[in-house]
Amino acid sequence: MSKVNESKPLVAGLAGFGTVGGGLARLLRENADIIRRRAGRDIVVKRVLVRNAQKARSAPLPEGAQLTTDPAALTDDPDIDVLVELIGGIDQARALIDRALDQGKHIVTANKALLAEEGLALFQKAERKKRILRYEASVAGAIPIVQALRESLTGNRIASLMGILNGTSNYILSEMTSNGLDFDVALRQAQELGYAEADPTLDIDGHDAAHKLILLIRLAYGVNYPYTALCVRGIRGLSSLDIRLAREFGYRIKLIGQVREARRPKDGACGDDGVIRLEAGVFPALVHHTFLLARVGGVYNAVRVEANAAGALFFHGRGAGDLPTAGAVLADLLAVAREERPNNTGFVGRELPKAAIVPPEEWRSCYYVRVMVQDAPGVLRDISGCMAAEGISVAQMIQKTDEGHGVPLVFMTHETSAQAMSDALQRTVDAGLLKEPAVYFRVL
Repeated sequence: MSKVNESKPLVAGLAGFGTVGGGLARLLRENADIIRRRAGRDIVVKRVLVRNAQKARSAPLPEGAQLTTDPAALTDDPDIDVLVELIGGIDQARALIDRALDQGKHIVTANKALLAEEGLALFQKAERKKRILRYEASVAGAIPIVQALRESLTGNRIASLMGILNGTSNYILSEMTSNGLDFDVALRQAQELGYAEADPTLDIDGHDAAHKLILLIRLAYGVNYPYTALCVRGIRGLSSLDIRLAREFGYRIKLIGQVREARRPKDGACGDDGVIRLEAGVFPALVHHTFLLARVGGVYNAVRVEANAAGALFFHGRGAGDLPTAGAVLADLLAVAREERPNNTGFVGRELPKAAIVPPEEWRSCYYVRVMVQDAPGVLRDISGCMAAEGISVAQMIQKTDEGHGVPLVFMTHETSAQAMSDALQRTVDAGLLKEPAVYFRVL
C-alpha cells in the first residue's frame, strides 16, 4: 500500500454511538498524543450515524463530529477513509459495510454475529477491493486474541483453543459457585447490574460465545466452519445442585467454547484424505479447580491456545465494557491509519476451504453424570449396568441424601463417546430408573 501521508489525518465515519462508541470518543480525546506518535497522524471522526439525532446523550461526541441519520453520509462521503461499525445486528450492518466497501472504504467492526454468520462474503469482498477489514473488538473485548492468531502465532500449528467467551454467563456461574445463588437469582442480579440484557437469550443459550468461536476457528485453522453446523448448548436453567456436586469432585462448571483437532486412536487427527478434522462447540463443562480457566470469575473472559511451537498460552481480561472494547476498536483504527497490508483472515487467498467437521456424537470426553433415582435396592447396580452395556467405565461415584424429589447419584466416567453416553442414558430411561431427566456435562 502507499506510504502514510503524515499531514493527512485518518478520517472515520462512526456508525452507532452507544456504550462502545462513547468509549471510543473518550479514548480519541484522551489518547490523542499517543495515537499521533504510534500512527504518524491524527485520527478524526467526521460523522456519527445514529437512529435519533435528537436523543440526549451522556457521552460527548468526538471533537468536530456531526450527527446524521443518513447511512449514505458515511458510506458515500469521499473524505471518509474508514467506516467504524458499532450498530450491531446483521441486516443493516451488512448493508452498511457492503456499501462502504463498494465506495473503497476500510472497515473496523465489533460485530461478531454478522462476521460469524455472513462474514465470508464480506472478507472476500474486502480482499477483492484490497481494503482492510479489522475486527479485534468482536471477540473477548480487550483481549488481543484476534491479532495473536492472525499475526503472532501464524508460524504455529494450533492444536486446540478453548475459552470463556461470554462474560454474562461467566458472571452467573461465578455467583452460583461462590455465593450459592440459584440460576434465576443470579441472572436477575446480572440484569440489575447491567451485565445481562433484558432478553438474555444470546448470552445464556450460548449463541454469543458461538459467534466468537466461529471467528476464532477461521483465524486458527483457515477454514470455513459454518455457524449452523456448530453444536451449541448454553447454561439456561442450570441447577445449583450440580454446581455444588461438581465442587465436591474438585471442579467448577464453566461455559466453554472449544475447538480442537480430532483425536483418533490409530492415525491421529487426519482422515484418510489427510484433512484435519475439527471438533468444535459451545457447552457447559467441568473444569478442575487447579486450571486457570476455572479461576476466571465475574464478567472476565479468557482464552487458552495450545500451539505446536509456542506451547500453551493463556489470555485473560475484560471481555466487554466501554473502554475495554473501545480500546480494541482504536487498535484496529491505528492499524488502518498506518495503512497496514490487508490480511483480514490471516490466510492468503480469497477462498477458505470448508472445515472437515467431527459429528458431535463422535466427540470423546470424560463425563459428569447426575441422575435422580428412587432410594431402592439394586438401582445403583442397574444404572451401572446401563453404562457398562455401552462400554462406559465409571471412575468415581457418590450418592447423596434424598432431595425430596429423588436421590442424586453422581458418576464421573472415563473417556467415552457422546453417542455411547447418550445411548447409556436412554437405557436408564427405557428401564424406568430415573425420576427426572439425567444431567450430564463434559469434563475438560
